[in-house]
Amino acid sequence: MADPPKENRRDDEEDAGAAFVLESKGQWWHAGFHLTTAIVGPTILSLPYVFRGLGWGLGFFCLTVMGVVTFYSYYLMSKVLDHCEKSGRRHIRFRELAADVLGSGWMFYFVIFIQTAINTGVGVGAILLAADCLEIMYSNISPHGSLKLYEFIAMVTVVMIGLSQLPTFHSLRYINLCSLLLSLGYTILVVGACIHAGTSKNAPPRDYSLETKKSTRAFSAFTSISILASIFGNGILPEIQATLAPPATGKMAKGLAMCYVVIFVTFYSTAVSGYWVFGNKSNSNILKSLLPDDGPSLAPTWVLGLAIIFVLLQLLAIGQVYSQVAYEIMEKKSADVKQGMFSKRNLVPRLILRTIYMILCGVLAAMLPFFGDINGVVGAIGFIPLDFVLPMLLYNMTYKPPKSSFTYLINISIMVVFTGAGIMGAFSSVRKLVLDANQFKLFSSNVVD
Repeated sequence: MADPPKENRRDDEEDAGAAFVLESKGQWWHAGFHLTTAIVGPTILSLPYVFRGLGWGLGFFCLTVMGVVTFYSYYLMSKVLDHCEKSGRRHIRFRELAADVLGSGWMFYFVIFIQTAINTGVGVGAILLAADCLEIMYSNISPHGSLKLYEFIAMVTVVMIGLSQLPTFHSLRYINLCSLLLSLGYTILVVGACIHAGTSKNAPPRDYSLETKKSTRAFSAFTSISILASIFGNGILPEIQATLAPPATGKMAKGLAMCYVVIFVTFYSTAVSGYWVFGNKSNSNILKSLLPDDGPSLAPTWVLGLAIIFVLLQLLAIGQVYSQVAYEIMEKKSADVKQGMFSKRNLVPRLILRTIYMILCGVLAAMLPFFGDINGVVGAIGFIPLDFVLPMLLYNMTYKPPKSSFTYLINISIMVVFTGAGIMGAFSSVRKLVLDANQFKLFSSNVVD
């Protein structure tokens, strides 16, 4: 097994990214909080839209398969990390794990590229969606107000800059506990709102038919699968496991179990209730279906308002979780581990670099307000390789199961199926971006669905 790139063999005590950002103090339930925040976010509000492209039967099937495969995938990756730790090679970064196990220096840079795309994309999306939540509340309170979307983006960015100064991933543990509770909170509110809308006298007409043209139906299905991949994906499991106090063996499995209990409760209830009410008219954000531009609200305004506040608050946590890899890279290059985490020598660069990073994400959010279309592309080219292909490959390379064994065949099958789904999903998602291109306008005050 080849050594990882030379710069990655520095001891943790010489590595500020490891010693500071990824300090290992957490318990298994802290990992559960981090995982839940990384996976169970406001993107679940697009699940009725996913069903719109798949229908009831295929929608349930794909949702269940994605859940089973991702749990299996994350469990395998945790086992690989445990195996490396027992061998005296504790990996706390996805890129170093991939380079070590696969024995390829280019894999190190491939994972950096994909992780950067995912983390920046989620950071931009979190700011954009949080600003969109603020704009929705503002437009209901002051219908003729003068504030624009980019001004709300600036407000959210300022809050993100403040939160970015929390020095370590572990220091987010209580914020991520609140995030977990917020996800349960807005799920209950949205499901209740959907039931209210579906049983009221103003209930919208329901049509669950799919696209009539077979090619369009196929493209819609693959786009929905890509969105599902991005909803279930996280791409930072090794960094989350790094926050566990060693030995980490077995702890991640408990954290995953906690996370997937929350996933089961939130994903299925949101998908079923939203698609049941709106069918093939489901919006990419079910809150917008419940709050149509024309006509009255389909649920009590206070319920939807509270749900939007919960979503807004959780987005602040999500933005920070997915920024940790960027912070760790910055800290590794800029900080001096021989001086304290809060020494002037380390505090000033942290303040400057993290502020610049958040401002960059804010500017991109203001420039490119079409997160819904980008979501599918990110899922296809980012989450599918990191969460559906690499973990199986890493497990097969590490444990070397016999090629005739059930485990080996299942892993290979998952890799082949999801590689194909990723290619088709990327094509169909890019196609949708091109079709919607005439709606894109830099610094627009409207988010394109």
